[in-house]
Amino acid sequence: MIESEKVTKILFGGDYNPEQWPEEVWAQDMRLLKEAHIDVVTLNVFSWALLQPSEDVYDFSMLDRIMELVRKNGFKVCLATSTAAHPAWMARKYPDILRTEKNGMRRKFGSRHNSCPNSESYRRFAALLVEKLAARYRDHENIVCWHISNEFGGECYCENCERKFREWVKRKYGTIENVNKAWNMNFWSHTLYDFEDIVTPDLRSEEFDWDGLRTNFQGISLDYARFNSDSILECFNLEKEILRKYTPDIPVTTNLMGLYRCLDYQKWARDMDFISWDNYPAYNAMPFEPALSHDLMRGLKQGKPFALMEQTASVSNWHLYCKQKRPGMMRLLSYQAVAHGADSVMFFQMRRSIGACEKYHGAIIDHVGTSDTRVFREITELGEELETLRDATLGARTNAKVCIVFDWDNWWATELSAGPSRSLSYVEQIKAYYHALWRRHISVDFVGVTDDLAKYSMVIAPMIYMCKNGFDTKVREYVKAGGVFVATTFSGYVEDHDLVVLGGYPGKLRDILGIWVEELDALPPDEQNHFIYKDREYPAGILCDVIHTEGAKAQASFEDDYYAGYPALTKNTYGKGCAYYVGTLSNDDFYSDYLWNICTEHGIKPVLECDEDVEVTERSSEKGRYLFVLNHSNEEKQITSPGSVTDIMNGTEYAAGDTISLKEKDVKILRS
Repeated sequence: MIESEKVTKILFGGDYNPEQWPEEVWAQDMRLLKEAHIDVVTLNVFSWALLQPSEDVYDFSMLDRIMELVRKNGFKVCLATSTAAHPAWMARKYPDILRTEKNGMRRKFGSRHNSCPNSESYRRFAALLVEKLAARYRDHENIVCWHISNEFGGECYCENCERKFREWVKRKYGTIENVNKAWNMNFWSHTLYDFEDIVTPDLRSEEFDWDGLRTNFQGISLDYARFNSDSILECFNLEKEILRKYTPDIPVTTNLMGLYRCLDYQKWARDMDFISWDNYPAYNAMPFEPALSHDLMRGLKQGKPFALMEQTASVSNWHLYCKQKRPGMMRLLSYQAVAHGADSVMFFQMRRSIGACEKYHGAIIDHVGTSDTRVFREITELGEELETLRDATLGARTNAKVCIVFDWDNWWATELSAGPSRSLSYVEQIKAYYHALWRRHISVDFVGVTDDLAKYSMVIAPMIYMCKNGFDTKVREYVKAGGVFVATTFSGYVEDHDLVVLGGYPGKLRDILGIWVEELDALPPDEQNHFIYKDREYPAGILCDVIHTEGAKAQASFEDDYYAGYPALTKNTYGKGCAYYVGTLSNDDFYSDYLWNICTEHGIKPVLECDEDVEVTERSSEKGRYLFVLNHSNEEKQITSPGSVTDIMNGTEYAAGDTISLKEKDVKILRS
């Protein structure tokens, strides 16, 4: 949430790039944006080449005119630092600024995010630019936040990064002996004698491209992923500290990208004043998928509201098939973000570009340049509604009783693992368990392994392959105190360095779960086992555990193969609580039925019981409890009013038991 007295309603707007247009177009844009009820614009995202045409020359004249124009027209500004794409002269004069790919290829000038995060040249010029921006615009009252760079990401394997990686490793481990132990370097005669022996784990050294990226030394590649995320975070913080010096009261953010692999967003969140992110679901994404990403982003700040910084008004330009959002979809997806914690609804972009790769990316003002388009009319209607809502839901929180543990180290480690199956996906398992709860209208928080678990009735940790230091203690205390813990196959195998925990799987979780996993069978995609749970047969595939119970009770057993009769599902009473274990991968119906049974057993209730095509969430504050009801189907749906509620869109009041109808793609916000 942008905590500022300047923000008095859900912010509505997005990226405006007037530098791409002659100035006579600007006045027309101001008129059209006001007509659409836009109240905030993101400026200066990709202007470094104009702001600094040469090493010793800065020119802010165009940005000055843009800033003055939007101020006169009453717009708030999310002001970007413009450091996401360096100028051509910089790459020509300081080639150390260019990234090197995993295959050793040095990039040339071009694209964006092509700056090495460990280049001293890049950091020096980025800091100088931000210093000048902050000093120049510090007194502009309409700036509501600073937007550092844009969609940080990518990786680099150049000599700058190799040198800095050695320093990072030395700070982490202290001695080369500790490095050898952590990375298990006695394997394949890899003993290191000096920190200078450390090289980047890329396609020239430890990694190879065989049916997908693999690595010979998971510990090295895992640490490099951590290092890369930390390096780019240093670039963010370099700019943030300068901005803080000049404008301590203006919050600072950068736009994250949901389920993005390269950066550990949980670590990044500690240094961000508020979370903002860009939501671009594919044309064929299931409705639960953007909901999951919203909840993941909300969880980065322990449930605080976030900013939806970007989405498309109509169509994205990079998907395989750039299918238009059908009438009503833009509104539905906008309110889905608000339903899951967004305090802003923003878009990329305000006016459609005429050239390069984003010329066919959707915009509020299309190439025709008028308000006479379907998209503009829908945007205007949404703007009118947000004017009506004002600050009703600002700052409201989600009160979830169930959480899912998500951890970037586990994501990296499971993908880097040499076995057990190339069909295994950490993110797909997260999605499977989330979708099961979403279908049943049970609110979910995402937490990291260091977050407090005490407030949750149930904690689900899908495929927690790496049981990081202290996590088992946290779970042990949580379950002993009465909590419900759900773990799955391929959990507890390794510690923080990806070294196997000896003594039997699932390692440090063994006593909590009350089981010992003797073997792990990885089935090819065309093979399945089966198990029967509560008189219904479900498939078991990809992974199947050979489980011995050590206090746990079997809830279902495998039907086939040499481990027929061995437990597939178990439940263990531990202290005042209990721990469940799912020893295989199954289908959507199983996860939905299984988690629903656990929730029912432990008194965890849905926000509202209704049709699966209707999404229901709630947010609460001192102003009231807000029930968001979203119809994702192409037909009219009904829900039963849970009590005395008011539709805050139109003032309609409903009593308990009344039928509330929603047209296709419709949204209701009900206050009780």
